[in-house]
Amino acid sequence: MGFLDRLRAGVVRERAEDAAYLREWTRAHHGVEAFVEPRTTVTDVTVVLVAYDGEWTRRVVGERGAQRLSGDLGIPVYDVRRVGYPQRMRDHDARRRIQRRRAMLADE
Repeated sequence: MGFLDRLRAGVVRERAEDAAYLREWTRAHHGVEAFVEPRTTVTDVTVVLVAYDGEWTRRVVGERGAQRLSGDLGIPVYDVRRVGYPQRMRDHDARRRIQRRRAMLADE
């Protein structure tokens, strides 16, 4: 097996692990929606899963993975360039920042 073959095998294995993680995360959370992010100069196509309470996770899915996402997970999938990120995601992050600040102040 050549270097490129090993590299491709590693990418396929990582994508399979990411797909399994996304399926499990979707099962463990309520009201999950997917927001597909475009490829950038740094990353391939990614997806952000957002639960009803704003908790979220992000994984690389690639172009083909993004196309299969709705059928595989059985959830709504949106193009983040068209709809943006949901407010509940921003609210969740704001709550987390407040909680971290309070915890830091309590430790002092």
